[in-house]
Amino acid sequence: MNIGERDKRALIALGVAAVLIVGYSLFTTEDKPAPIVTAVDNIPAAENRLLKLRQIAASIPAREQMLAQVRGELALREKGLIQADTAAQAQAQLVQILRKVARSQSPPVDLRNTEMGQVRTFGGSYGEISVSASFECGIEQLLTLLAELTAQPEAIATSELRIGTANPRQKTIPVRMTITGLVRGELVPDKKGTASL
Repeated sequence: MNIGERDKRALIALGVAAVLIVGYSLFTTEDKPAPIVTAVDNIPAAENRLLKLRQIAASIPAREQMLAQVRGELALREKGLIQADTAAQAQAQLVQILRKVARSQSPPVDLRNTEMGQVRTFGGSYGEISVSASFECGIEQLLTLLAELTAQPEAIATSELRIGTANPRQKTIPVRMTITGLVRGELVPDKKGTASL
């Protein structure tokens, strides 16, 4: 059988098309979704899941009660926080507490000067404010002042106490005391990167 020129060209074109189709199908991948496999109905496994869900659902009221109890204890403990809108207001309240306790001494202790300290974080969720004061008083007055400061309802404490040499004529001692108080963590300013000069 004799193949004509036209048939030869048709066979060559058919061969090239077949090679292109095979190459295309080998080198291109289509994103086919993964086949969906239906879960095999396993009655014991379903009953176990149902039992676990019922146990979790039964423990919810006890957990809610425990959460309410913990929130109540936290609110009771946070009553001692100095309540203020800003850190400066909280420091002013701390100075007022210190002055009130100093005036309640007999004779009253005269605070010479007060200095506000930096506001720092305390325990991650709270802030710590500090105020330093200088004064002169008798040793008995200092002990009474320290005892009355710890008896205040606010969460305050003496963080630093410096006592100078006593004045033997007046029987007084110079004191520099720093007291700190706890505030809400929102009052602590965010630390930003240092500015370049």
